[in-house]
Amino acid sequence: MLQLPALLLSQTPLSARQTAWLKRHYGWLLGALWLLMQVALLWKHGGPRHVNDSNRYIIYATQIAEQWFFEHDHNLRYVGYPFYCSLWLALGWGEWGIVLGQMLVAGAAAWAFHQALLHLTGRALVAGGATALLLGWFDTQNLNAYVLTESLFTSGIILCFWAFTKARNRWGIIRLVLLALGTALLRPNGFLVPLALLIGAGWQWRRWLLGPACRPWLALVVLAAAPVVWVVLNKLLLTFTLVETYLRGEIIYAYTAWTLQPREPLQLPPPGLSPVLRLGYFVLHNPVYVTKLALLKGGLFFSYVKSYYSFGHVLAVVLVIYPCYWLAWVGSRAEEFAVGVRTFLVAVVALQGFIVMLTVEDWDVRFLIPVLPCIFALAALGAATLLARFGEGPPRTARPESLPEPSPGL
Repeated sequence: MLQLPALLLSQTPLSARQTAWLKRHYGWLLGALWLLMQVALLWKHGGPRHVNDSNRYIIYATQIAEQWFFEHDHNLRYVGYPFYCSLWLALGWGEWGIVLGQMLVAGAAAWAFHQALLHLTGRALVAGGATALLLGWFDTQNLNAYVLTESLFTSGIILCFWAFTKARNRWGIIRLVLLALGTALLRPNGFLVPLALLIGAGWQWRRWLLGPACRPWLALVVLAAAPVVWVVLNKLLLTFTLVETYLRGEIIYAYTAWTLQPREPLQLPPPGLSPVLRLGYFVLHNPVYVTKLALLKGGLFFSYVKSYYSFGHVLAVVLVIYPCYWLAWVGSRAEEFAVGVRTFLVAVVALQGFIVMLTVEDWDVRFLIPVLPCIFALAALGAATLLARFGEGPPRTARPESLPEPSPGL
């Protein structure tokens, strides 16, 4: 189990007996919090929670389990999750197996989250506090009880964060790539995880990539990847009617109480265009309307709150999440921590926000929850920076970059 480092013990005015007890049971306390939350969720929901989207996942998973049949078109974008569900159906565990498996993966992800932050900051108080927030914040655990993609997607992002901090050799990089690809297959927007890793690695290696020796090869890779990206984007957008969503002025999906109506007639794309060109045409010919719509969706996404939330829920968000945003901003600029990891965390949040601005916000917080651990991780880095700045313990010694520096033999 996790051990409480001497750094925390030396800063806490506890008796010898209390110190020994904490040192012995530190990991068990976090484990107990995880278990308590999962039991509370199962009690609250009366077991696995089945909602509208769960139906197609179960139907798809049944086809995989019984016939090894994989669908095409829209459901292909979710192939990873029905495949996961099919394993439990084949074992005869049904939705209970699916949900309990999600809870176990979430527990492993929480352990990895703690280990990554402890590695980066060297402060058990910071790593333990951030992990307790991850486990104790209701929304980040609630979806573990649902037959939905978000629980595994959230855990996958956390595991990629952990693997990034440990990617110091070839096997570490292979592990990171496999986790990123597995996470990418869970949802249509799953591509943001490997893309964020590329952004993080690219920013860390930017001097080498933009150097005279590597620049021609980089240009060749970009040119070769362009047609692949074009095909993939058209496939992703094929069954998403974004232009029709814009015409309805939807800010929250299927929620008609909040819509934006254009002040002048909108210019529609001509028939026969590919999905990417169709979307691009609409955006370029209606820039003011699309910008307003995007800003409203993005603002609502990051605000976390909706008008139909309870006062207690809104107050908790204001008192907990908003300070985390500020700490995350501090952590994103903390140069003593690995720039590749910080860039990855920021990229995950930014890409998810951009996707919501491009598509539509959810009536609940399903789209924000997967990136909350990234915000919590950045907030932990910010807290560690402030603790060092105000003299709470020695200044943090910078860790080497998580990824090895590129070399001719890499």
